[in-house]
Amino acid sequence: MAKTNPVQFVQQVRAEVSKISWPTRREVLLTTVMVFIMAAITALFFALVDILIRTGLQGLLGMFG
Repeated sequence: MAKTNPVQFVQQVRAEVSKISWPTRREVLLTTVMVFIMAAITALFFALVDILIRTGLQGLLGMFG
């Protein structure tokens, strides 16, 4: 494994960081809002599925129980 002195390492890190395409504040805000919206929709979906399964099982067990 090649050894790199600390100065070269910092130079290489700075060169790599300068290549990164950083998102704008607007892009970060939009994607954050979209994540929260999708999380809420997913939670609502699974809550409804849970209610339907619970109701179905209670009806089924009530018929045969």
